[in-house]
Amino acid sequence: MKGGVIAIDGPSASGKSSTARAVAEALGFAHLDSGALYRGVTLVALREARRDGVEGDPLVLGAEAILRAAEDRGLMLQPDGAGFAAYLDGEPVDAALRDADVTRHVSAVSAVPVVREWVNARLRQLVRAGRDVVVDGRDIGTVVFPDADLKVFLTATPEARAGRRLSQRGERIVPEELDREAAALSRRDVADSSRAVAPLRRADDAVDLDTTGMTFAEGVAWILARARAALARR
Repeated sequence: MKGGVIAIDGPSASGKSSTARAVAEALGFAHLDSGALYRGVTLVALREARRDGVEGDPLVLGAEAILRAAEDRGLMLQPDGAGFAAYLDGEPVDAALRDADVTRHVSAVSAVPVVREWVNARLRQLVRAGRDVVVDGRDIGTVVFPDADLKVFLTATPEARAGRRLSQRGERIVPEELDREAAALSRRDVADSSRAVAPLRRADDAVDLDTTGMTFAEGVAWILARARAALARR
């Protein structure tokens, strides 16, 4: 059995995660957050390093040793309502995944190729087991699920994304802050697209959705129409 897959890729602050959750809820699918597993591996790395009296470098033990520890401690995603919850040592750890140390180090850990292979294999296992999912990220349609039923490349102008990010933070949208945030996102786009490991790329068979002039609900409805059509062809 193989589950249905809707892949949503796009640059930072394009609204991938919130859109994916809304699409999943409307379809009756589960929202599969690949970032939770990367954060889980980072949490394991930090805890293992501290146990050995090492602070600051979560990769000091080596990626292979960290992944063995993750497996020994049962790091996994388990179905939980409309999505999945991360479990470690038999306990839910979603709150711990948002710890400042995890956030600080997750980018470095997720850039290690063997870590990405480990995470990708577990994401694919969930789909092979028959789970219907909506997944968001930067290489979901190109690497993780190249045979997804629908691939969407979700974007908006740096200015539009900057405004949304400032609003999420509860900050006033003034021209100076908007320009600063838009410039930072543009730099992030270049870095994400040119990095050696898991670069941001649009799949050749993805459909493009620019939400610059759209409301959130309009963007979700746009994807839903195409997702339902794609799933009907399965």
